[in-house]
Amino acid sequence: MKTVTVGVSSIEDVQRRTATALRGQRQGAYISFASDEILWKTITPKRWRILKSIAGEAPMAIREIARRVDRDVRAVHSDVHVLLNAGLVERTDDGRVHFPYDAIHVNFVLSTAA
Repeated sequence: MKTVTVGVSSIEDVQRRTATALRGQRQGAYISFASDEILWKTITPKRWRILKSIAGEAPMAIREIARRVDRDVRAVHSDVHVLLNAGLVERTDDGRVHFPYDAIHVNFVLSTAA
């Protein structure tokens, strides 16, 4: 199973993972956000549903994604573009949308405000 870890990471954490990867140690797939606010602004419940519906699937047209999540094509098109801009999904040469992972692991810590 190909899993991506989505979470909140500081620039130092990202740099540390990069340095470790450059030394040849496998790090796995990560998509990091600078804050939990940015993560939740980017990955809304409706966008989570899109990701879940295309995870592990072959690339598909936005119209097919809209059918799977039972939403308007224009709204799904808008959400897919946010996911594309965030690097969460990819567009194939023929214009289809692809999420190259089978599973999503969400990783972040909630703590009291300082």
